[in-house]
Amino acid sequence: MDLAGISAIVTGGGSGLGAATAEALAAAGARVVVMDLKREAVEAFATRISGAAATGDVADEAAVEAALDAAMALGPLRLAVNCAGIAPAARVAGRQGPHPLGLFEQVLRVNLTGSFNVLRLASARMAALDPLPTGERGLIVNTASIAAYEGQIGQCAYAASKAGVVGMTLPAARELARFGIRVMTIAPGLIETPMLAGMPEEAREALGRLPLFPNRLGRPAEVAALVLSIAANPLLNGETIRLDGALRLTPS
Repeated sequence: MDLAGISAIVTGGGSGLGAATAEALAAAGARVVVMDLKREAVEAFATRISGAAATGDVADEAAVEAALDAAMALGPLRLAVNCAGIAPAARVAGRQGPHPLGLFEQVLRVNLTGSFNVLRLASARMAALDPLPTGERGLIVNTASIAAYEGQIGQCAYAASKAGVVGMTLPAARELARFGIRVMTIAPGLIETPMLAGMPEEAREALGRLPLFPNRLGRPAEVAALVLSIAANPLLNGETIRLDGALRLTPS
């Protein structure tokens, strides 16, 4: 898919993986709507990449519809990238008692329901577009995590939410294939994001030694580069790609 002149939406685009992806898409010629909860940050970033900002919860239908309207005002909506997510840690049966059920539901709401909400609403818009010469109408890229496969202690909610994202990838791709809409998922490993930046330096260095090669933390720009590669290759569909330097997480 040629990104020049299309419109795209990136959720969680105010920082980290989302910001890097939005920046890469804009550099490739796409007109990008960046959606995030943090209004000031997302508006400043959208201005910097000559895009548009949308504020709201990805699990809220009205908020996502408004963001998609903004994207379609910029051009044909051909690409949606789900990067919004949260990762609070809690043990199933910890010293403070059982895992709070509300926290589990919140993580699933943002990470899984939010991703599906964007997927269903964006794909409906894409299906109404004229096809490209290749027959393609659009692409949706979700973000999971290698925790979907090797969730660590304290990650039950997060791992379950990301496993759900992996699980819906193929059936969504099968269903949307008749419209020429592809669905892909990226499962990053340990990436240098604001979430990791808040950790002590010693802990960050220890994490950076875990991937086999390259023996370092991943970079948001490398996730963004994979999004561009997926867009460029129409044969990539219905699959989850691990981006982790051959890392396999241990229990803790």
